[in-house]
Amino acid sequence: MSKHYFPKQEGAPPSLSVTVERQVRFEEVDPLAIVWHGRYPSFFEDARVAFGAKYGVGYLDCYRNGFLTPIKKMHVDYFRPLSFPEPFTIEGILHWTPAARLNFEFIIRNGEGEVTTTGYTVQMMVDTEQNVLLIPPPFIRDFLDRWQAGELS
Repeated sequence: MSKHYFPKQEGAPPSLSVTVERQVRFEEVDPLAIVWHGRYPSFFEDARVAFGAKYGVGYLDCYRNGFLTPIKKMHVDYFRPLSFPEPFTIEGILHWTPAARLNFEFIIRNGEGEVTTTGYTVQMMVDTEQNVLLIPPPFIRDFLDRWQAGELS
């Protein structure tokens, strides 16, 4: 993949990523024996959950700190199908932004390493009463400071 969905910002730290290994389950395929297109958002979710666990910014971490991160936008590009019981990986990449949002890019590769699907999500930040946050809450501000200082890898 040569073009990212989110352009690199001047002075931004390198993106952070996580890779999840999976295998296509029988329940995920359609009558044509390929992964049904509606399953890909849950694959993206697998990467987001693994990312949160790796970097300490999971959904429950956010909730305990008084805010939520619902999906505002999602996009998927399909290039080739995955089939049962094919192994595959999901790479989740968080791109830098100082805004109160999370810009995730996803790259799904089959067992041969070929890109099968790419996509992205944008998650906004809201307080527990669903009020949109205009600046990152202190918990995320700390995460961004550590990221920018090169303390995360």
